[in-house]
Amino acid sequence: MHVLGAVARNAVELVRFMWVDHSGVLRGKAVAADTLAGRMRSGVGVATVRQAASLLDQAQPVAGFPVMDEVRLMPDPDTFVLLPHSPGSAAMLCDLWTRSGAPWAACPRTFLRDAVGAAGALGYQVVAAFEPEFTLAHETGDGTELALFDDGLCLDNEAFDAANDYIVALSRALRSQGIEVEMYHPETSAGQHELSIRHAEALRAADNHVWQRAFTRGMARRRGMRATFAPVPRPGLRGNGNHLHLSLWRDGANAFAEQTGALGLSDLARHFIGGVLAHLPGLMALTCASVNSYLRLEPGKWAGAFGCYGPDNRDAAIRVPSTLRGKETASTNIELKVCDATANPYLALGATIQAGLDGVRNRLDPGAPLTEDPNRLSDAELRRRGVRHLPRSLEEAVAALERDELLMAVLGSPRRELCTAVKRADVRDFKEMSEIDGYVVHSTRF
Repeated sequence: MHVLGAVARNAVELVRFMWVDHSGVLRGKAVAADTLAGRMRSGVGVATVRQAASLLDQAQPVAGFPVMDEVRLMPDPDTFVLLPHSPGSAAMLCDLWTRSGAPWAACPRTFLRDAVGAAGALGYQVVAAFEPEFTLAHETGDGTELALFDDGLCLDNEAFDAANDYIVALSRALRSQGIEVEMYHPETSAGQHELSIRHAEALRAADNHVWQRAFTRGMARRRGMRATFAPVPRPGLRGNGNHLHLSLWRDGANAFAEQTGALGLSDLARHFIGGVLAHLPGLMALTCASVNSYLRLEPGKWAGAFGCYGPDNRDAAIRVPSTLRGKETASTNIELKVCDATANPYLALGATIQAGLDGVRNRLDPGAPLTEDPNRLSDAELRRRGVRHLPRSLEEAVAALERDELLMAVLGSPRRELCTAVKRADVRDFKEMSEIDGYVVHSTRF
């Protein structure tokens, strides 16, 4: 087995069995290299309540959910990576299985697999990529303050130079594990950077994003820095998004592309957009999954705060990016801007696929694209053009999710009960903290 060989060649002592929970936190257990072969067959036990943990790490009560039970972390050998920031350690991403050996109904990777399967049943392959922004800061004494790493401007050469050694090391670390870097640039806020990974089939894209977050944070810590993907890590900053790009392919051809269609999009792509827009309020509970997320979603910040779509419209929730010259067909895709790194990427991508497929099946019309800056239009004009109101808080988004019959159905039980219980606990907990001491949610957990 290639994993065992890689562990032996690289003198690995511990191998982490990892998964992403409903709070978007990467968790796991590590096994000793000598026991790895057996554990890859049997898995590693973990309490079911770990999937019920809120962001404050408190297990939430869910009616009928078995608290005193275990599931198994079953590693996917195809996800094996050495951890450049943690010498002597390696890791694999896991599916969650029941003790009887079946996929557990609250497993995030299984949810994405099901969504990919739903697309496959219609004859399509899903290609996707996440485009995360993060903030670099120096370590401080107590870890409660962010001392921003640089004060560069957007696309500023000074910021390139300031972060060069770290970014080059990070890029090499990712590439060494088969994760292809596409682009990098300094972003709008001081200390903010964006490094994007090349697109891949959907499950691989989500796995790549998990490793990118882990490597980005780990490599920063090795250099005495902190890297946070939090939507708004400090008051006054522009905010970190994690834009989701995706397209459907058939027989090796991009089914979203139609050069004679409006915006170069096929009818399939337009119906997919229509489905995502129709389910967007509830979908945001999964793509903008924290209280902090909604501090970023303000008009005028290019965060996608308006419920519409448009060509290169960066304040629209769905942007249709310009295609690349010479690769017009291959580069046609849509970008969901209302997504950030507090989301579980498997849930966010899987639910977006299911919403889009609903539009495809029912031939939903997204309406005319918005080609103007929505910030310059009155509320009445926005309503006339069908620009939809989006949730302004996690509480609103969770309520919308609970009303969305399609999304609740595809989430299934107990995933939907666990997910909504965890999010409602976050709303309650941070509201109480704010009432007590004026606390503002700017977490570096992400």
